[in-house]
Amino acid sequence: MSLEHDPAPLPAFAGRVIELVDTIPSGKVLSYGDVAELLEYGGPRQVGQVMSRYGSSTNWWRVVRADGGLPACHEGEALQCHLAEGTPLAGGRVDMRRARWDGVGGA
Repeated sequence: MSLEHDPAPLPAFAGRVIELVDTIPSGKVLSYGDVAELLEYGGPRQVGQVMSRYGSSTNWWRVVRADGGLPACHEGEALQCHLAEGTPLAGGRVDMRRARWDGVGGA
């Protein structure tokens, strides 16, 4: 996943994804599919594409695979962020049962 920020204006869906990711509280996560479900649009792949292209502008490490796996090519950096935030982990992955955010409230 490239975390280089594209200087072009954000497309509407990308803006909605980034806005939602910005509200995930410290120590909590959403899966790519959770983001799509909360937005009621798109799916995990579309969210992943947004995060790949525009994710550097937000707390990108708070969006993980459904199994708690960390973003490919950025596992080390993501793990350090999760450890610093006290995100519940299990076996090198985010413990989704304990860390998944319900989408209510915000940071």
